[in-house]
Amino acid sequence: MKTVIERELELKLVLSSTCSVAVPAQLRYSDDDPYAVHISFHTDTPHPVYWTFARDLLVEGVFRPCGHGDVRVWPTKVDGRNVVCMALTSPDGDALLEIPSAPIAAWLERTLRIVPPGTEAARLGVDDGLRLLLTPTPVDDPCAGELRPSDDPGETGA
Repeated sequence: MKTVIERELELKLVLSSTCSVAVPAQLRYSDDDPYAVHISFHTDTPHPVYWTFARDLLVEGVFRPCGHGDVRVWPTKVDGRNVVCMALTSPDGDALLEIPSAPIAAWLERTLRIVPPGTEAARLGVDDGLRLLLTPTPVDDPCAGELRPSDDPGETGA
């Protein structure tokens, strides 16, 4: 059975050192996609903006700066509040977000309880799928079931 953990949050989109706007967002984690977290930002556009990245990146970013490239995450204090900052970069632009630390840490803890670190691959069934793909079947061997000269018990070999 598939398990999904969602959390609605209000993030802050930092526009400048003195100005930010609230952005409603939804965090989503599913054990059938165990390496990823999904965030949808509900902006003033007809459709939400979606980002997907590694759960490990967000888990580490709650404690220390991490990431490079499109997604960077780090903990900090803003006006005496503990927050997690997330910098997102895309061809369409950049965004700096502030996420309250307590709710994101609690949500991550729930995801870690349903899929502990290091057990993600087992959830995907990759090993079972590979085993099925790599197990030979009679259809794979067009000569299966035919006796080859060296397989003929009456042949003595010269």
